[in-house]
Amino acid sequence: MYPPSRKDFISLTLSDPHSHSYNNGKHRRQSCWRKWKQLSRLQRSLVLFLLALLLIFGLLSFPSLSEQWRGLSDRDDWLELNDRELEAVLPGVKPLLGQHVGKAPVPVAGPHVGPVLGPGAGQVIRPDAGPVIRPDEGPVIRPDAGPVIRPDAGPVIRPDAGLVIHPDAVEEPRGPNVPILPKPPIKKNPFPNKRGPPSLQKDGNMSDTVGGEKKEQEVVQDEGEEEEKYKKIVSWRGAMIEADQATEPPPSANDKEAAAPPAPVNPADAVPLEVSTGPVDRLEAVRDAFRHAWKGYKSYAWGHDELKPISKSFGEWFGLGLTLIDSLDTMWILGLKEEFAEAKNWVDNELNFNKNVDVNLFETTIRVLGGLLSAYHLSGDQLFFEKAKDLGSRLMPAFKTPSKIPFSDVNIGKGTAHPPRWTTDSTLAEVTSIQLEFRELSRLTQDPQYQDVANEVMRLVHKLPGKHDGLVPMFINTNSGQFSHKGVLTLGARADSYYEYLLKQWIQGGKTEEDLLEDYLQAIEGVKKHLVRQTGPNRLTFVGELNHNRFNPKMDHLVCFLPGTLALGVHNGLPEDHMDLAVNLMETCHQMYTQMETGLSPEIVHFSLQIGDGRDIIVKPADRHNLLRPETVESLFYMYRFTKDTKYRDWGWDILQSFNNYTKVPDGGYTSINNVRDPTNPGPRDKMESFFLGETLKYLYLLFSDDMEQLSLDKYIFNTEAHPLPIWPSPPK
Repeated sequence: MYPPSRKDFISLTLSDPHSHSYNNGKHRRQSCWRKWKQLSRLQRSLVLFLLALLLIFGLLSFPSLSEQWRGLSDRDDWLELNDRELEAVLPGVKPLLGQHVGKAPVPVAGPHVGPVLGPGAGQVIRPDAGPVIRPDEGPVIRPDAGPVIRPDAGPVIRPDAGLVIHPDAVEEPRGPNVPILPKPPIKKNPFPNKRGPPSLQKDGNMSDTVGGEKKEQEVVQDEGEEEEKYKKIVSWRGAMIEADQATEPPPSANDKEAAAPPAPVNPADAVPLEVSTGPVDRLEAVRDAFRHAWKGYKSYAWGHDELKPISKSFGEWFGLGLTLIDSLDTMWILGLKEEFAEAKNWVDNELNFNKNVDVNLFETTIRVLGGLLSAYHLSGDQLFFEKAKDLGSRLMPAFKTPSKIPFSDVNIGKGTAHPPRWTTDSTLAEVTSIQLEFRELSRLTQDPQYQDVANEVMRLVHKLPGKHDGLVPMFINTNSGQFSHKGVLTLGARADSYYEYLLKQWIQGGKTEEDLLEDYLQAIEGVKKHLVRQTGPNRLTFVGELNHNRFNPKMDHLVCFLPGTLALGVHNGLPEDHMDLAVNLMETCHQMYTQMETGLSPEIVHFSLQIGDGRDIIVKPADRHNLLRPETVESLFYMYRFTKDTKYRDWGWDILQSFNNYTKVPDGGYTSINNVRDPTNPGPRDKMESFFLGETLKYLYLLFSDDMEQLSLDKYIFNTEAHPLPIWPSPPK
């Protein structure tokens, strides 16, 4: 039995002459404090915790909310301009559309970078501006940008602005009037889903990068240069910027190695935009792109693995100078002897493999070992051969496994190897895409150990059960030597270069190894049977994936290596219908570029199989980034070499132009971007992969070259990092 409830108040009953009574015992209300005390300790703790969370959330969200309110207030102020203010303009004074009469410039939150005042404290320069009008020239109008007029040339027109008196305006009663240019019509995109998701459309032209970085550009007008020749440069966003304006990319927010905040660009270092009145020298354009990328690497990341061009710093992966070694043969092919000489000097004096560092077997083999072997073959310099031999011997411990399937990681200083921390599996593409390099090292050194371990891996995979009409899973166990995670079959990441190296090893060895040819032909038949489909709207041919026997219309950009590989096989006597598939897939890879607003392909696309759907290509928000990858231009190179169809050159030229428009960083280097669907705000990721110099620019140069004997495909085979290695002479029959 529970005791009767205790009443801690006095019950009082009142009555009046009319027999109405009132008893406070029924309606007695407890105080808030008394109710709080009646809650259990757990309930009180939970309430306090929730209140604390609300307080923290409010404090964190206050700055961003205040910025939005302030931006809206500023925009309202501009829109409230009326006819009386228009009439208040003094005669002879040049008006500027964009500011209130007599007020200083006010930034507006919106899809543009906020204005930055130049040294004259009255000039407003925007990097996303379009045409420039000068007193001594006619108007220059770009169809894809709003008009801009230089501050010293008259009024500046902005379609979203009101009227403003230039602070430095002077009375010019007899001066000629500069015509006001109308805003060019907006070009409608024929493809839907034009812009990125709301999370990528930030005010103030800021991007959400993968690391949470904010990217913006400030452009400052430099006075006192009016007598010099006007020049233009292209920013990473494709904006036309005067050469005497300084651009300052902000540092990366999550870059641990970032140096001090970057200084403004020196006007003397501005990159001129090539304007040709005659035929464009495409080879020279590729050289210029390489020099620009090399300038950034040399200035901010010399001797390190990768350049971070926005923050003007570097990133380390293995500490082996990946970008420098990956670029050696590119510099030789492009004829950049001075750059090659300084890189060779670094290899001679600084490159040292005797260091306690774990490296990835696959990446180190294709980039460093392959780069050194290629540089040796092209230049004949013994230095590169000696370095390659040293590195090859240090990678050998990876093959000391129970199954002879190599571990993924090697410590090149300690001579030990191990799988990744989270698994005992190795990626199939990684263990089957090191053979070209190890086989060539054995041929040069006359030491068979390198070729023996590489060939043993291929023999084991050739005999393994678990293939699906020649298609292989993505993982293989280093202990058992068996396939693992058999559910997914793809030609994308983790499997792509397995198929590529089947054909290329067969060609490298003089077309004598029948097991390699058998596996390749069977795999291509499996691709055609299980993975090739066509889109519903426009019948684009693509290669999808099988996920536990269910077809997934997903295709990585990596798969765009396949058209070139198929064409290479046909060139070496394989079935002609492979070329039909190559031509169709090449068109699809081209569409992955042209259907994007920036002209650059995303990392992954999905295809529509529905006939009534208006779109062939669908890009999910997480897949919209571009890493400066080479696979499409690689296939364009092969397709042009074998067909001589000039459209492939034109497609490659368009891609180079898009790289220049949306990934080029003024101070040097190119950056991968986050959103290929948003040309206004592509979102730089602050990273230039080594393969942009090692592969992408190399294949573009060879695509544009008329010298078919330069790295003839009957004499050289390219590894999966675009490093050419010689084809062995066929043995006497």
